[in-house]
Amino acid sequence: MNEQSRMFDFLYYQLEKFPKSDMLTAKINGEWVPLSTAAVADLANKLSAGLLKLGVSGNDMTPETQDKIALISRNRPEWLLLDIACQQIGVVLCPIYPTTNVNELQFIFNDATVKFSFSSDADILDKVNTIRPFVPSLQKIFSFDDEKGAEYWRTIIDSVTPKDLLQLEKVKQHIKAEHLATIIYTSGTTGTPKGVMLSHRNIVSNVMNGKNSFPFTDNPSGRSLSFLPLNHIFERLASYIFIYSGHSIYFAESLDAIGENLKEVKPTVFCTVPRLLEKVYEKIMTKGAELTGIKKKLFYWAVDLANKYDNLKSGGISYNLQLALANKIIFNKWREALGNNIGYIITGGAACQVRLLRIFNAAKIPIYEGYGPTENSPVISVNCRYKDGMKFGTVGPVLQGQEVKLMPDGEICVKGPSVMMGYYKRPDLTAEAIIDDWLHTGDIGIFEDKKYLKITDRKKELFKTSGGKYVAPQPIENKMKESPFIEQLIIIGAEQKFVGALIVPSFANLKEWMQHKQIPFTTIEDAVNNPKVLSLYKEIIESFNKSFNHVEQVKKFELMPDEWTIESGELTPTLKLKRKVIMEKFRKNVERIYQ
Repeated sequence: MNEQSRMFDFLYYQLEKFPKSDMLTAKINGEWVPLSTAAVADLANKLSAGLLKLGVSGNDMTPETQDKIALISRNRPEWLLLDIACQQIGVVLCPIYPTTNVNELQFIFNDATVKFSFSSDADILDKVNTIRPFVPSLQKIFSFDDEKGAEYWRTIIDSVTPKDLLQLEKVKQHIKAEHLATIIYTSGTTGTPKGVMLSHRNIVSNVMNGKNSFPFTDNPSGRSLSFLPLNHIFERLASYIFIYSGHSIYFAESLDAIGENLKEVKPTVFCTVPRLLEKVYEKIMTKGAELTGIKKKLFYWAVDLANKYDNLKSGGISYNLQLALANKIIFNKWREALGNNIGYIITGGAACQVRLLRIFNAAKIPIYEGYGPTENSPVISVNCRYKDGMKFGTVGPVLQGQEVKLMPDGEICVKGPSVMMGYYKRPDLTAEAIIDDWLHTGDIGIFEDKKYLKITDRKKELFKTSGGKYVAPQPIENKMKESPFIEQLIIIGAEQKFVGALIVPSFANLKEWMQHKQIPFTTIEDAVNNPKVLSLYKEIIESFNKSFNHVEQVKKFELMPDEWTIESGELTPTLKLKRKVIMEKFRKNVERIYQ
């Protein structure tokens, strides 16, 4: 196993051990079009050789001198092809979210001195062409689709000769585990983006330790559906685990098409973030609410049963028999909607509601929550598939090959082969984050049962009220989002007398409640200011307040008329709240709370 020391070695491992007819598959003109392992290896090699021919290289293989290529694309086979092609020649791939605004894009291109850019879709290409005059290092712009304003990526492959491929084999030999493979710019919830430098060793060690710990078993008939952005290290790492384990990777057409794609692909596994699981659950519950008579009663009986599920202790014979029946008559429909073939789902990126974990796991849709920052390539811990390897509400046992310690204030620190090389061109920030080989994550946690890591909050998100009491917003937010009437919320109160909240209602459920109560619905703006609606939310907040101590209880709130999205700027590309942006954007709402 140890011969895989560089990321691209996993491709050749699959080619040798379990070559596939559908290693990477995407939908083109309404048809799923597969690429075999041999075809992927052939294309990646030609792309590597063609890039060398165009004059990009690893030079003397130091982060400053290695050429940089930017990749701004939705998930598709070409994404991983370019990734592998760059790895093989020592060129550093800088993946960037397609939703990144023009100013951040220009900053990243200049910070990384990007030489070539690859993108999908005309709108992304427009952004790149807009910044082109302001990026002196940028020499060529390529597109995966044949678009005006860019060179078509296939022209690189078409120029390659057998002699070029021989030259490539010599270059591959010089790529070492310790060399820089990628720079990932963090999404920047605060300040300018930081470039996280990850070597082959960083990512390969996380792939191998993740595969062994979880464990991911070799499964040449396994299929994953890829829809989380590959720009995020979580989905990219998972893709290399799937390649190493013989799973095929199918690329979803879009977030909107996931439901349809799940039924077509019938995946055995996929990665997700809690926000998407919440949306799936909300859809299921909305459909359940539309049922009538005995069907409706059975639906809610099954959900109530699942709500009591605990994987670590048996509910007894009567409970287990009832749950088996619920799985046969109710939850089988849930599994069908996911393709009826799911072995497990992995979630990360933010805290997942315990209620969702209980319900889905009870419904034989195993969801395993993991945790780790980009700076650790990324996984630090994950709930695992062996006996007693999972505990709801925690992020599981620490990954093999890593050490974790908690600082006196509870900050989680990690040491091991997957800790980043540092921040690109920022030795000052690197020195703050890595002290004596320990990466300080900025997350606060505890160990439950001396085994399972539990994240209690973000160090930077803890705030102090004017009374000097610390408040951790995340646990309050996660608890309150359990209400079917709350879609999103942010807990506020730094330097204020009390804790407040900005709440985005679940508009579908609110409308239904208003109809039921015979309250006329005109516009969302009117609804969020309706005294009866405000009274409903006051009751909801007060019911949740009982779970928290006095200083953590929400005293006042404002209802917001619009959902927070990536496009409107309140969410990061991994669907985390941009707290600073929200506080600034809705300053008037915040001021009203504290008037």
